[in-house]
Amino acid sequence: MTEDILEERIAIVRSFNRFFTRRIGVLREGLLHSPYSLTEARILFELAHSDEYTASDLGRELGLDAGYLSRALAKFEQQGFIEKVRSEHDGRQYFLHLTKEGKKAFAPLNQRSRDEVAEMLGDFNEEEQQRLLKAMQTIENILDKKSLKYSEPFYLRTHEPGDMGWVTHRHGVLYSQEYGWDEHFEALVAQITADFINNYKPERERCFIAEMSGEIVGSVFVVQNNETVAKLRLLLVEPKARGMGLGKRLVGECIRFAKRAGYGRLILWTNSILTDARNIYKSYGFTLVAEEAHHSFGHDLIGETWELTL
Repeated sequence: MTEDILEERIAIVRSFNRFFTRRIGVLREGLLHSPYSLTEARILFELAHSDEYTASDLGRELGLDAGYLSRALAKFEQQGFIEKVRSEHDGRQYFLHLTKEGKKAFAPLNQRSRDEVAEMLGDFNEEEQQRLLKAMQTIENILDKKSLKYSEPFYLRTHEPGDMGWVTHRHGVLYSQEYGWDEHFEALVAQITADFINNYKPERERCFIAEMSGEIVGSVFVVQNNETVAKLRLLLVEPKARGMGLGKRLVGECIRFAKRAGYGRLILWTNSILTDARNIYKSYGFTLVAEEAHHSFGHDLIGETWELTL
């Protein structure tokens, strides 16, 4: 690539950045007619959707200067918006949680943000909206794949046409090879994926697909069980991608999504022999609430129900 071509591409990217920030209106101080700056709003948003942030984790997630973040958190703490909760596993760590007052302050900000996006989408017809959303997803996937934000060799995306076939095929193959399960398990997975596509609720459900070097290496689903309970389903990590933290990352994304979607609990069904998956669930605080012996997929198994309060 010549220097001239590089400079032209840089100019295009910078021009798009300026256009997009103007279009969504985030350059104005007092974001969304509130007393908060854009950065302060981002902090509130992240804390509203996760109880797992320490101050250092939050700084890395948002790419913030430590001094600025410290001042912003001190301001919120003085206003009674946040509290520090000691980790049960490491007494030296404190997690940042929004208080009742903090959630109250965030609620109108979140609603105004939603309304602005709805108003923006309303300017376009259905075809234009689909094109816009697809383009946004493409940008996000490409940038996330190349981002230095994570040191992991994989990246996550949402499902695309053809992915359900992969999920069904690889579950059938791997569970046959590793546990001797018969084709009835593959049929069950096929039914679950078909139900997901036929009844898909984008705001309430999600499929996460993991890719590494352009190849799919993992998947997991969050589906609606009822209005307040979500179900985690079909966690799978290819053998070549195990030992890298992918399984834990997939489950973590499910928990974060379920919180953002407004669920109160996340449940899952597994079997006692799936020890690696069970260890991941335990690490996130899932508790075993029921066990039942059953004969399925050609074997005598112990089915387990686990749940996590969000």
